[in-house]
Amino acid sequence: MDPLKPAGAKPMGREGVAQSSTSAAPVVPFPVPVTPATPSRDVTGLIAELGLTEDHAAEPTALVTPGDLLRAAQALKDHGFMLMDTVGIDYSTYTEARPKRFAVLHNIYHPRDHRRLFLRVWLDDGETLPSLYPVWRAANYLEREVYDLLGVTFTGHPDLRKVLTPDDLEGHPLRKDFPLGETPTLFREGRHLDPAAFRAGLTGRDAGLTGYRGELRRGRGDDRLPPVMPEGGPK
Repeated sequence: MDPLKPAGAKPMGREGVAQSSTSAAPVVPFPVPVTPATPSRDVTGLIAELGLTEDHAAEPTALVTPGDLLRAAQALKDHGFMLMDTVGIDYSTYTEARPKRFAVLHNIYHPRDHRRLFLRVWLDDGETLPSLYPVWRAANYLEREVYDLLGVTFTGHPDLRKVLTPDDLEGHPLRKDFPLGETPTLFREGRHLDPAAFRAGLTGRDAGLTGYRGELRRGRGDDRLPPVMPEGGPK
């Protein structure tokens, strides 16, 4: 026994720290979670790959000619993109000059990496545009709405007819030259449509002045009756 050490003192290690006779369990560090890298939503490279020109807009937009639209759409579908929406715009009264009066915008979206790209096509009044129905079936009603409200004709569409306005309504309500205000509308057969009666016909309870009810949206024929709301509302 070392007379210089007090009784009961623990042996010291090389670092001068008292060592326990019982060995401590090794400290296992907690695993650091690996956060996957967020995929880039930039589509600049994709626009260049498709051979398109990037348009100056708030959202990523590429300019497409009518003759090149189907090729670009098919290439985007091959990349996993889908058609979300199609809208038309009348720039006839816009404050800045535009290449042509109308523009049709196709909203293209990738459901996995959340990339979005708009395809903008400029059109003159009366100029047609190829339908995207052969590429995406979702184009069916989207293009019918643009046809109805702006008068843009989509070639190759399987059933291009009105979807929102009566069949004999003259004009297209979203054109900038369409009369504003809630006034009686002149139809081809010479009768006028009163706005209040028109809204009443849309409820499904009354055929109104349009000759159709609710979802029928035809303006002619009684071969198929839509379901009618029961008296007093749904039960």
